[in-house]
Amino acid sequence: MLSHAFALFIGVLCAQYLPELPDGRMLVVLVIFMLVTAWQRWWWLLALLVGLTWTIAIANNRLAQRLPENLAGKDLIISGQVLSLPDGDSKALRFDFAPDVSELKLPDKIRLSWYQATMSVKAGQYWRFNVRLKPPHGLLNPGGFDYERWALSENIGATGYIRPYPKPVLLEEGSAWRDINVLRQLISDYLAQHQHSALLTALTIGDGQGISREQWDVFRKTGTTHLIVISGSHIALVAGLVYWLVVKLWAYSGVLRYSAQKIAAVIAGLSGVFYSVLAGFSIPTQRAAIMLCVYMWALQQQRVYKPLSVLAIAVVAVVLFDPFAVFAPGFWLSFLAVFIIVYCLSGRLKQPGLVIETLTVNWASFVALTPIVLFYFQQFSLNAPIANLIAVPFISVIIVPLALIAVGLLFIWLDAAEWLLTQLDTLLAYGYQGLTTIAKLPYTTLTLSQPTWPSLLLALPAVLWLLAPKGIPMRGLALVLLLPLFFTEGDKPRVGEFNVTVLDVGQGLAVAIETAEHWLIYDTGAKFSSDSDIGLSVLIPFLRIHGVTALDSLVISHGDNDHIGGSASLLAEIPARQLYTSVPELLSAYQPELCRSGQHWQWEGVEFTMLAPSEQRLGSENNQSCVLKVSNGQYSVLLTGDIEAEAEAWLVEHQREQLATTVLLAPHHGSKTSSTTPFLLAVQPEAVIISAGYHNSFGHPHESVVKRYQQLGIHAVNTADKGALSLYFTQQRYALISQRESQARYWHNTQQFQLTTREE
Repeated sequence: MLSHAFALFIGVLCAQYLPELPDGRMLVVLVIFMLVTAWQRWWWLLALLVGLTWTIAIANNRLAQRLPENLAGKDLIISGQVLSLPDGDSKALRFDFAPDVSELKLPDKIRLSWYQATMSVKAGQYWRFNVRLKPPHGLLNPGGFDYERWALSENIGATGYIRPYPKPVLLEEGSAWRDINVLRQLISDYLAQHQHSALLTALTIGDGQGISREQWDVFRKTGTTHLIVISGSHIALVAGLVYWLVVKLWAYSGVLRYSAQKIAAVIAGLSGVFYSVLAGFSIPTQRAAIMLCVYMWALQQQRVYKPLSVLAIAVVAVVLFDPFAVFAPGFWLSFLAVFIIVYCLSGRLKQPGLVIETLTVNWASFVALTPIVLFYFQQFSLNAPIANLIAVPFISVIIVPLALIAVGLLFIWLDAAEWLLTQLDTLLAYGYQGLTTIAKLPYTTLTLSQPTWPSLLLALPAVLWLLAPKGIPMRGLALVLLLPLFFTEGDKPRVGEFNVTVLDVGQGLAVAIETAEHWLIYDTGAKFSSDSDIGLSVLIPFLRIHGVTALDSLVISHGDNDHIGGSASLLAEIPARQLYTSVPELLSAYQPELCRSGQHWQWEGVEFTMLAPSEQRLGSENNQSCVLKVSNGQYSVLLTGDIEAEAEAWLVEHQREQLATTVLLAPHHGSKTSSTTPFLLAVQPEAVIISAGYHNSFGHPHESVVKRYQQLGIHAVNTADKGALSLYFTQQRYALISQRESQARYWHNTQQFQLTTREE
């Protein structure tokens, strides 16, 4: 059982690392191989091929669901049903939508945004909208969120926005009897009026959209994030309460023909599954519901299954139901946590008491999950064991049962439900304050580089060795095998070398520069809302995978939102020792220095020179952008912000000798107001990098500018097409590598890209 489940799981994993999917002919070949292996009874190989083939078939089906290119960007009148609880506010609502079947051949599910919404949207409603759609396309950066992978895993075949005219029309309200999302919406609406409605909603129906960034930070710093999402303990609690209640009531019924335990097992299993679906059927709830059903079936049939066999069944069921579950950190954390609990409590000669058992599980979970947490988040909390020791019983034993009772009372005794929810508000206020106090303790959150695969693979057996029963020799040596997790460093530039990463930030700019011992960020992309900006979504994850806890320098070229927008979030998490900008009045809280032509410094043989702006004020703010040149004497990069023709002319006149460079960052995202011929002739770049948004509304880069690059023999690449672009400069050569190509997966919108290199 265990070996076959493992083989099937490996097959699913192998499929997810394919750069492109095999065609139908290869699927036929795989099916033939499966028949041969079944005939020969090579069950392990058959299981692996089943996992591989099944995943490829599902992935092909989902990719075929994507919006046809001929419908992209066109006004489409569509009708259908709202599938999810809307996220956001009237400024920007986002929700999943299922279009009705029509001749347009639209995807089964699309993700819509409604800006400046004029009406309220609720799950289950039927609407008619005028929309503009496009295939899923997201930012692609080292350490960043892969939106296209997420869209595939959610079966979202298109994204788009609702047009104001013709006006949206509500066709029909949803029914809670036909759609469980309507029931979730009703519960969410009831809870919304309470102070801690976001936490109550997350703890009861698994919708954490309302939790603020500050609250997530507290949970992250205390290692208690798992308590705020619906997990296996919630499902077990519901099933346990139902089982106990049914057994008691059945005993009073006087019906002895059927066993109370068997009836209770069926009803408890169904209740657990229902609550899993009500809670959004996330991966932890899927795992818990499947394990619950297996245990209840065993109770019904009076059989005994080994815990690891039940866990294996759950793994197989989850990856067959959703092969894309393996992408989620929750998949690994959930299953590994259960495995470690079974490992630490099974097969021991002496069973510990409740207190020792609780402490053992708490400590073992912390140790075992640390490698996975470091891999995904590059941070872990030293105070997590203490915080969980307090928070787990508080949330699981007090808050969640009372919250679920309150939700049940909403539909039968509203006054009692309101009273109970008010008490829960008070309890949550005290509990959250306690977590906030723990989160503020100094030196309890460590930020490290992302572990390498070898160090991660070494850590997993080390954890098992360390947590093995007494009597296993030299368990202390397992700590030695864990050390690479905490001392991992990626390939750093040597003296005289530097790396430049032009991050994929959509319509905006953010550039990271690394020398042997220093880091500089040039611009921070845009801010979209109070909880969303490029600093949060791109820069901080990128810097975390490199283990960066402080910047040596931050340069904000000018004050446009798409260049300065992410700075506050970035500096709140990763402070900068030095800040240069042309708009110090906008960053006065950080004591910035005004960037000026002539500023110069050197880090490990790499020269940094500010070429502009001068003291002479040019026409627009764009022309006041900080222009920075980075050079190691052999190769160089010129960062130009949003300068336009006027500033380019000034540079040609006053800085001509400094302008020659290897790689140019396209001024103003390739706008037609920039990249003049005299400027390009003075710079003489071999390559130009354009940082622009995918199908952006500004038309960047302008067609005439792209043509000009081609006429001058300049190789142009665009982050919108290639994702983040990484430049590696040594004294002998340089290389330009695309994230979208180097990390290609079958769900990415990839194009052919040649590695650009030059050697002396």
